[in-house]
Amino acid sequence: MSMRDQLSNLVFSTEKGALCPGCKEAVDSCICNQLSDQSRIEGLDGIVRIRRETSGRKGKGVSTVTGVPLAEKELKALAKKLKQQCGTGGSLKDGVIEIQGDHRDKLKQLLEKQGFTVKLAGG
Repeated sequence: MSMRDQLSNLVFSTEKGALCPGCKEAVDSCICNQLSDQSRIEGLDGIVRIRRETSGRKGKGVSTVTGVPLAEKELKALAKKLKQQCGTGGSLKDGVIEIQGDHRDKLKQLLEKQGFTVKLAGG
């Protein structure tokens, strides 16, 4: 067995400490989030889409905002701001901002003020 094969499953190093399983860097300097943000942003077409969804929520409607070309940290800040402006709760899951209730028109105005190209999707 070569040295390279032996080190491929390395989880701790005396030089770096604990290692990230994804990028094999030290946990403190892990670049996995940056890489996933980068690949997610590259796959977008530059249009932010807002739609109303009820599936899987026992009939309760939420407004979902998808396609926002921001990194995870900025996306969290934007989600917080949108929730405050709408006066309601919500969440951020896998790059999709969910705002409780039907706030499509208000969300469209707020996002257009910030310079995003916005489309209302769905019915």
